[in-house]
Amino acid sequence: MNVPLRKFLGQCSQAAGLHTSAPLEHIQKMTRLRVVDNSKLGKAAMLEGRPPRCIHVYNKTGIGHTGDKVLVAIKGQKKRGILVGCHQNQKPLMPKFDTNNLVLIEDNGMPLGNRIHVPIPTMLRKKLTDMSRPKGADYTKILAIATRFI
Repeated sequence: MNVPLRKFLGQCSQAAGLHTSAPLEHIQKMTRLRVVDNSKLGKAAMLEGRPPRCIHVYNKTGIGHTGDKVLVAIKGQKKRGILVGCHQNQKPLMPKFDTNNLVLIEDNGMPLGNRIHVPIPTMLRKKLTDMSRPKGADYTKILAIATRFI
């Protein structure tokens, strides 16, 4: 493809309002997430068509993977959540999902909802039990409310 034609196609796509950048394959700031529990806040945001966006990922790299804790902006509030499924290339034995799934939690690790509607990876059991602390947050409640595992 010659250069003038490529430049012309780029201008046409910008004029039409189309995105020409490649999609990102990891969770970072401003990534849209899907709430998969039955919390009232999560249901309302998803029904409005304004899904939560990631504000911060609680790890050293700033890139979220399955099992990481994130801070999200949802309906004008800041809430924490656990990533229970990611749409990116995963490590071996970790399933790849169609969407970036999130379970909303309180500051002490208790989930806001009482049921998770999608299956969560079984490899997440070890990671969440390692993250739980006796006097801190207890993330094993997320495993208790999950109904299906992959």
